[in-house]
Amino acid sequence: MSRFFATGTDSESESSSEEEQVSRQPPMTFTFSDDEEETRRVVRSTKEKRFEELTSIIKNIRNYKKIKDMTSMLSSFEDLQKAYTKALPVVMKETNGQPPEFFLRCLIECETFVAQLWEDRNYRKNMSKSNSKSLTSLRQKLRKYCKEMEPELAHIREQPELPEQDGDKTDDDSSDSEAHEVGGKAEAEAKVPQVTAATATAVEGFTESRAPDDDDSEDSIDWGSDSSSSGDSSDEYDKNITLRERFLKRTTERDEEEERERRRERRRDRGERERPSVRRARKAGELDDGEGAWETVRNGVATTQEKPKMFSKEAEVDVPAVVKKLEEVVAARGKKRTDRRLQLELLRELLTISDAHNLGPAVAAKLKAAIAAAYFDYNAKVSDSMKPEHWNKLVECVQDLVDLLIGHEDLVVSEMVPEEAEQLVGPPWRVNSCAVTAVERLDDEFIKLLKECDPHSNEYVDRLKDEIRVSSIIDKIQKYVEKRGVQDEVCRIYLRKIDHLYYKFDPTVLKQKAGELPAGLDTSIQVMNRLCKYIYANDNTGRLRTRAILSHMYHYALHDDWFRARDLLLMSHLQETINHSDPSTQILYNRTMANLGLCAFRYGNIKDAHACLVDLMVTGKPKELLAQGLLPQRQHERSKEQEKIEKQRQMPFHMHINLELLECVYFVSAMLIEIPYMAAHEFDARRRMISKTFYQNLRASERQSLVGPPESMREHVVAAARAMRHGNWELCYNYIVNPKMNAKVWDLFYQADLVREMLLRLIREESMRTYLFTYSNVYASVSLETLQAMFQLPKSAVHSLVSKMIIGEELLASMDDPSGCIVLHRCEPSRLQALALQLTDKLFNFVDSNERIFEMKQNPFFQRGNVGGYGGRDRGGGRGGQERGGGGGRGGDGWQRRGQRNQRRHHDDRGHDGEGY
Repeated sequence: MSRFFATGTDSESESSSEEEQVSRQPPMTFTFSDDEEETRRVVRSTKEKRFEELTSIIKNIRNYKKIKDMTSMLSSFEDLQKAYTKALPVVMKETNGQPPEFFLRCLIECETFVAQLWEDRNYRKNMSKSNSKSLTSLRQKLRKYCKEMEPELAHIREQPELPEQDGDKTDDDSSDSEAHEVGGKAEAEAKVPQVTAATATAVEGFTESRAPDDDDSEDSIDWGSDSSSSGDSSDEYDKNITLRERFLKRTTERDEEEERERRRERRRDRGERERPSVRRARKAGELDDGEGAWETVRNGVATTQEKPKMFSKEAEVDVPAVVKKLEEVVAARGKKRTDRRLQLELLRELLTISDAHNLGPAVAAKLKAAIAAAYFDYNAKVSDSMKPEHWNKLVECVQDLVDLLIGHEDLVVSEMVPEEAEQLVGPPWRVNSCAVTAVERLDDEFIKLLKECDPHSNEYVDRLKDEIRVSSIIDKIQKYVEKRGVQDEVCRIYLRKIDHLYYKFDPTVLKQKAGELPAGLDTSIQVMNRLCKYIYANDNTGRLRTRAILSHMYHYALHDDWFRARDLLLMSHLQETINHSDPSTQILYNRTMANLGLCAFRYGNIKDAHACLVDLMVTGKPKELLAQGLLPQRQHERSKEQEKIEKQRQMPFHMHINLELLECVYFVSAMLIEIPYMAAHEFDARRRMISKTFYQNLRASERQSLVGPPESMREHVVAAARAMRHGNWELCYNYIVNPKMNAKVWDLFYQADLVREMLLRLIREESMRTYLFTYSNVYASVSLETLQAMFQLPKSAVHSLVSKMIIGEELLASMDDPSGCIVLHRCEPSRLQALALQLTDKLFNFVDSNERIFEMKQNPFFQRGNVGGYGGRDRGGGRGGQERGGGGGRGGDGWQRRGQRNQRRHHDDRGHDGEGY
């Protein structure tokens, strides 16, 4: 008789046979040795399998919903549909065709989530193409699928969701509990073996295995005794307890304590150590989880592991031992599963040991260079900036390294020193490393930090203050490399110095030009001259020289030294080779040309300013070309990788050029050039557009039936241009210079009053030229005094402008000096004549195109042999027949080699007089 149904004494149990002892074991339970884990095989019903498949898919859907991965969410939803279709027979049998509650709640969550995303239009615009497409498909499929279950979903929406019993339960566990609650007793039965088997599973993220002791597997199975069975006899009458639950093991506190003790012994046998904090907590009785010490794992390495000891107490600490230990630590650099934090701690400990034993500056320099390199490699992604606390430690480390180099003249740290030739014991010390590279990478990390910060926050200002520290380090390393005299390193450091200097405005330069300050002061212009000239003479790569030239031009233009900047650009011929440079150099070229255009505008050279800015502004992408931001991504314009690369090339905010100022200068320059040209060539059919962007804005404004007062900067410039076309210089100037435009544009210049005076003079002059071009066919003569009074210009300026127009054949007139008048000659066609000439040209072009189309259709039928005797505009005869090649004369001789019938037909059509069609 099986022990399951026995109520006898202990003697009866001892006298049972071996077959009965075998039957005492729980079904499908196997025991193993100490090195193996306990395995239990659980037989589950079809309902449990189907419901577990549904819950696992729902977990995935909820995880994808958290990260808003719509593509994966759509795929999981399709899998959920298939899984529910597969589980439908079980649902029809067990729940009378009612869908499980956890399944319905998942549909409601998905429907609510998709609706929220669909209403957020800003988020949808920034979504990737695949996510956007998946969101649309998921929305349609959800609406269609939920429509079939609308009554069940409405019933679930009315019922509030029950709160969690365990506050620490995760979302995934809650979904499991929902699934098992709906399943009924089958799920309740399925829970028990899962809980008992959970002790044998390894927890992800922790190094300690939570497996039970396999040696005591027999002891852990308690079949109970007479007392226990009699004490629990009341359970026999409890109808809510199933037969399976009645005979499962009931653990006691004593059993749990024994189990914990066995695990501790097994860990001690394996050589595992317990953390001191855990040991103290266990002794104090504060640790009651019963599972020992948990160790968090990051990238496969336990972060709480003890640091390996550098040297034993008996070991001798000298230079070879420290170098050997350094090589061991550095050998793990870059390998997978390497703990970077532990590497830094080991290197700092090595440095402390080296300082304590006075091993010399060479070893200290080598260790500090290794620590700096470890900080640079701390971030897994190259594009990400380091944390502020790591940045501060890195600056201190590099600063200490540079101070060490300056303090010991016999110490040489260079890449040219091979590892075999290192001298670390005595002077002269020689170390294989590169301090210049460390400073360059420090500067690059500083730029990354600025890019990651919000430019309108206080954090950006705090980070920008670190430029003083970085610049001081560059100055110190500059002195070190200048003493050594290695040209390559000197050029590299000089360029870093230039990068921090070229975009900064120095007011003392302009004051020195104006005579307000003595000429002996060392200004930024003189520093730039010295640094750039050294690079011009000693750079062997070409890239450093190109960047130095561009930075030099930028600095000249920033301080209104227009002629030097222009001459440097023309002598360097960079316009011809800049397209073959790297992207960062091209960005610097664009910035230099933009600043050169602003300098030309301040100097009054409007044509030069327009020529410098036209290439930037005509594309409509000055923001991208100057690396000051990315425009919204259009379809198939750039991939994610390209966008990531372009973001890395962006300039820090404090180095930006004001785009509205740049655009205003470009439009004003285009207005001052384009309006007089349009007035002079109003009826010229071959008139070209000087500035396409300005011309399009002007034409769009003229097409509007109702034009209101200007609001934006462009509207102000367009309104000023329309006023200039009628010669109204006062209205034009009021549109260009007013309080609104001053605040937006003109007050941003260093000497804004001088710029406004220059604008007033140019607007008066160009308005007078436009007036003369427009009304020259109305007047027979114009007095210079009248022009002087109308445009409030000096008489000499009026005389000079009119003389230039007459000499340049822009104005058909002559100057009468005794009377002080301009005599206008009526040699220009009237408006009717000009329109007639335009009509004639268009008709001629129409006839020309008509003839070509006709001959293209006829040629395949009549070409035989050499018919190349017509090579000009047209075929034989007609207008311009003498320009043809071969035998094409006036009478159609070019057709003589064709058939007689065709020749006769053409002679009848055209005639021998050559009149054509």
